[in-house]
Amino acid sequence: MKSKRTRKPKVHKDLEGFNITVNKSGEIESTYSIDELNKFLNKKVDDKKLRDRDDILK
Repeated sequence: MKSKRTRKPKVHKDLEGFNITVNKSGEIESTYSIDELNKFLNKKVDDKKLRDRDDILK
């Protein structure tokens, strides 16, 4: 049985309209492309493994 959500989750203002689902085939479907999500994450999330690397553009 599927449960229906009545409320939308809180999201960052830059991700307004973002929705992600899994279809019957098990494929992930999203309203944002992987590139858009990665751009957001690179801008907003500090990755401690990459902090001291000189070969990565910030």
